[in-house]
Amino acid sequence: MESVREEEPAIWQSTERVPPVTRSWHNYMCNGVISDFKASVLRVSSTLYNEKHLPDAQYEFPNGYNCSFGTERLRITEGLFDPSTVKGLTDKAAHGVCETVMKSISLCDPGIRKALYSSVVLTGGNTLLEGYRDRLIRELPQKIPQDMKLKVFAKQNPVERRANAWFGGATFAALGAFQQMCISKQEYDEEGSQCLERKCP
Repeated sequence: MESVREEEPAIWQSTERVPPVTRSWHNYMCNGVISDFKASVLRVSSTLYNEKHLPDAQYEFPNGYNCSFGTERLRITEGLFDPSTVKGLTDKAAHGVCETVMKSISLCDPGIRKALYSSVVLTGGNTLLEGYRDRLIRELPQKIPQDMKLKVFAKQNPVERRANAWFGGATFAALGAFQQMCISKQEYDEEGSQCLERKCP
């Protein structure tokens, strides 16, 4: 594969007798490119969205195509914190990261809300975006009740942070009391959320 100049078409040669590609493999490879692009190019503005003074980032796609990205680096990720910037989003009830944290905690018992605000854990691939943690730490304290103290935890290891939810589920499943605490689909269909209060008081 030969690299080409920016905005120029790729130089390539079609391979004959290529075995058929399954849809799942195609989707897997596309998702891999998207993940690599996200990690290499995108970042979250540490303050309110500001396109100024942002250096361009070069990215070479698998077919050799090179492209320079400027304001898109921030614009694409801004929707995580401000959904109103997402064109075509019709759901006015969509919440940004900070609002989602506050909404989730507000639905919990008032007696544990203070502990939850002091135990916010960043997990998942998007939290690895450059500037994500700084933006959350800057914005969330301005919106939460004044008597609450925010403390954010984040694993430094990217693999651990990306799979934290899985690790937590695996640890929970290994507990001796798992069978008594787990809820089957049939139970949830019959009782709804009440079975959560019964099994996990």
